[in-house]
Amino acid sequence: MANFVSASILSADMLNLESEIRRLEKADVNMVHFDVMDGVFVNNISFGIPVLEKLGKASRYMELDVHLMITDPLRYVKAFDKAGADIITFHIESESDTAETIRTIYEETDCNAGLAIKPDTPAEAVFPYIDMGMLDMILVMTVEPGFGGQQFMDMSEKIRKIREYADIVGEYELDIEVDGGINAETAPIVKNAGANILVSGSYLFRADDMKSAVEKLKK
Repeated sequence: MANFVSASILSADMLNLESEIRRLEKADVNMVHFDVMDGVFVNNISFGIPVLEKLGKASRYMELDVHLMITDPLRYVKAFDKAGADIITFHIESESDTAETIRTIYEETDCNAGLAIKPDTPAEAVFPYIDMGMLDMILVMTVEPGFGGQQFMDMSEKIRKIREYADIVGEYELDIEVDGGINAETAPIVKNAGANILVSGSYLFRADDMKSAVEKLKK
């Protein structure tokens, strides 16, 4: 399974967002990771639908990887689909019914469906939803959601359990994404455990050579 890089736009220069998108494209980044925070589910507020719409128009090649860190994702999935999302990931810890939200993304939008889990949530929590056969991705948080620049927490065992379970039930193409503290040193840890999509923010945007930084994450 190929390795992909999703750049967290939270770390970009917001005053020059279109030029930042061009930088990502030239560096062969695969996706733009778009964190949506409501100030309730996490103690921070970030972007919303109008910004995603603009981002979709600016991004010519990369998928829009939308991560909903909000209390009631079911209420908003269709709106984010309409705004241009390619992947919609929401948290199992949110207040929305998990199975219904997955089913809505899968059946009523054109987006891939992703399910995210916080560091304290066990791998086994996602197993019943993998069984549904409607999930395209599991996002394993390697930091507490809400703020960038946190220290990486090793979730190798959790990633390994999810990958092994997906293989057992025949979901061989299930993507496992990791988000939090990903750089050239931590990327091999999560990839060796079975992750194949790496979210990275400050490591990419602060790199002197972004393309080289991307290559280090992918190899």
